[in-house]
Amino acid sequence: MDFSLSVEEREVRDWVRTFVQRDLMPREQEVLRRERAGQPGLTGEELRELQLKAKDSGFWGVQTPEEYGGMGLSAVMTALLEAELGRTFVPFRFGGAADNILYYANDEQKERYLLPTISGERKSCFAITEPGAGSDAKAIRTSARKDGTDWVINGEKTFITGGNEADFVMVFAITDPAALNSRGQANGGVTCFLVDRDAGWKSEYIDTMGEWGPAALVFEDVRVPETQILGELGHGFDLAMQWIGAGRYLLPARAIGSCERLISMAIEHANTRETFGQKIAERQAIQWMIADSGTELEALRWLVLHAAWQVDQKLDSRHAQSMAKLYGGVKANEIVDRVLQIHGGMGYTRELPVERWYRELRLLRIYEGTDEIQRRTIARNLLKGHVKVGGTLG
Repeated sequence: MDFSLSVEEREVRDWVRTFVQRDLMPREQEVLRRERAGQPGLTGEELRELQLKAKDSGFWGVQTPEEYGGMGLSAVMTALLEAELGRTFVPFRFGGAADNILYYANDEQKERYLLPTISGERKSCFAITEPGAGSDAKAIRTSARKDGTDWVINGEKTFITGGNEADFVMVFAITDPAALNSRGQANGGVTCFLVDRDAGWKSEYIDTMGEWGPAALVFEDVRVPETQILGELGHGFDLAMQWIGAGRYLLPARAIGSCERLISMAIEHANTRETFGQKIAERQAIQWMIADSGTELEALRWLVLHAAWQVDQKLDSRHAQSMAKLYGGVKANEIVDRVLQIHGGMGYTRELPVERWYRELRLLRIYEGTDEIQRRTIARNLLKGHVKVGGTLG
């Protein structure tokens, strides 16, 4: 069992680490200043400039297949890169990517949506969550009614990432009300539509405690032709679950980098801050916080990498991803809370980025599957025997 990185993996990881330190971290104070003023941390132009700079070094479409001009990196390698990006709160992501379900588009749709999204000419968003259908995704109420060769969409979506910037949306709507079960849940009869913004849907910014700026989307008699169906009529829910489950491990992967940076800040502060004539690093209370945080960080790292490894091996990784997501969300929040405590009053101020991470990491326990949903999934798998206790190594 070899836990070391290959030469190529180390070189890729190290380039991203250098990029983060050289091009992203120096922007942190300006990002904080802008966010305090209610402005985006990075403008669209600045993000694009950074993405093209990374592209010049070959970093474009990290997981995009090579046939579409991407790097086609493995899940493990992508998790390592996300951890490096997590070392800073500057809101950067590599360019050249598209939602995985867009690859189910037909040839005409690929030309109109997939390829322009990969190139950066178009921006998309994924819309299934509704005011009454968050964790219970099957409880959606947005409907699409057939009218001749068109479909007319009505409903509301909420907490849609990228919804304010997107020029088209992958929206999920009920196309067959007869497929609803006795509890009004959609076991079938849900269809995904590709809908351009100029078709008439509207977006509204949702203010949150963090810097994530999701949107509410409103569809009022939005008319789209039948050619805008992504995949098959009535099989949209399967696409939605593929989107949700494809990269759940990447969320706690980025938290690895955040926790590494936060613990390093705590160690530096503990080794310099003195109280009552003694550095606080010599206090057992502080030592235990550091010890627990360091141990939990390493446990998180291996949960994430194991989940990513299962993805690469084409295994059913849903259980492993749920465990990584659950543990990552809970422990990242515990770690940032300890780091804030170690910094005392200064940690609570906005002069340090600790409180910024405090707000950002709280979201990890909610979006793309709450803690409670992950616990339900893990418990159900164990209780029903889908996964055996201690079965990680076969």
